[in-house]
Formats: sequence, C-alpha cells, structure tokens
Amino acid sequence: MRLIALAFSFGPVLFGIGLIAPAIASAFDLAGIAPPFGISPLHAGLGIGILLGLVARQRKTWLW
Repeated sequence: MRLIALAFSFGPVLFGIGLIAPAIASAFDLAGIAPPFGISPLHAGLGIGILLGLVARQRKTWLW
C-alpha cells in the first residue's frame, strides 16, 4: 500500500516523463530545433518534462 501511495505522490513527475517528454521531443523534431549542447531531442524533453513535473509536484498543481 505504501508503494502505491509513493507512486501517486510522484504522479506529476511520472506524467512529465511519460507524456510531456515525448511531446516536447516531437515538437523539437517537427520545428527543426536542435537542443543545446548537442543532446538528443528526447534527452532535452526528459529534462524539461522532469523539471515541469517537479515544479507541479512542489506547487501541487499544473496550473499557474
């Protein structure tokens, strides 16, 4: 039961990894934008998705 509660507490971060990161990577590819430092679009998307997930977890909302 504690494992499920722990997973739900990290829900925004998991959402950022599972949905936001691939969407950002696809947007980079479609727009023809190369991420900085020569990293792949997926790595850039993962970084942004995790960051947004952590912000949403801290604020307890996705909305600003």
